[in-house]
Amino acid sequence: MTFGEIYGHQRQISILRTVIANGRVAHAYLFYGMEGLGKRTTAHVFARALNCTAEDPPCDDCASCRKAEHHNHPDIVTVTEGGPIIKIGTVKEIMGQMKFRPREGRKRVLIMPEADRMNPAAANALLKTLEEPSADNILLLTTTRPHALPMTILSRCQSLRFSPLPREDVARFLEEKRAVAPDAAAILAASSGGSIGKALEMNRQDYIALRNGILDRLASDNPDDPMARLTFAARFGTEREEILERLLILKTCYRDALIYRETGEKGILICRDRIDAIRAIAERLSGRDLLRNITAIEAAAGAIEKNANKTLTLEAMLIRFA
Repeated sequence: MTFGEIYGHQRQISILRTVIANGRVAHAYLFYGMEGLGKRTTAHVFARALNCTAEDPPCDDCASCRKAEHHNHPDIVTVTEGGPIIKIGTVKEIMGQMKFRPREGRKRVLIMPEADRMNPAAANALLKTLEEPSADNILLLTTTRPHALPMTILSRCQSLRFSPLPREDVARFLEEKRAVAPDAAAILAASSGGSIGKALEMNRQDYIALRNGILDRLASDNPDDPMARLTFAARFGTEREEILERLLILKTCYRDALIYRETGEKGILICRDRIDAIRAIAERLSGRDLLRNITAIEAAAGAIEKNANKTLTLEAMLIRFA
């Protein structure tokens, strides 16, 4: 895979290409941003480029690139940790490898996905490596939570922020790499928040049907029927992840209704393919009501993420709805 095959992130790619061309590669980088943007993919392509022998790396054709493609390059190592925490033993293993010169490449590159999972002991051990960097060893950290890393580590890394992708890039990825139909790709891209990873999670047969069901329910809501709302709460499921997904869809619907009510613009809506339902919600509720509902959804999602009682939380949220 080459830099040209990465979807979006042209500024970040330009920076990485420039440091390679100028021979000014830092000893440690931190790629951060929301989940599913391509941070890890970019880290792997950067690692290939650092060891590629072509004039415009990576080329995908030299011996180094072919080994990297088949995940057997001795100087490109991805840190894997089976549990939820990266422990000090794993970091000490990294430190041991970084004491030596690369086996056959220009650089030894160690990639640590989700670096925020390091426990304090592991983070302190890694700091020692960062304080005494080796010119032949490069460390690439990725994270969705840079604030969870110690400031001492952040200050010793060159940081690159990865922003959400434009809808067009996400849709193009779905069409080109997953053969998703253009209409479905546009819906998934609009709902993904700029995350290819999120779009792939939603790329299943029931997602659009689920979204449309929620939209239809909101468009036909009877504010005088509290029992119908309690029945609606039961449809959110019992598992934490499925409830959070439905809450995000619900929030998106009210968000679109608020935007449409205030601006009348259709092109900036996430659910613009269902303008009929969005218009019905916007006509029935005031701007204050829509804001109140969005606030209630955010509070419910926060409570469920903290392991509050799911059923009671959902029922309380729907009763508070305008």
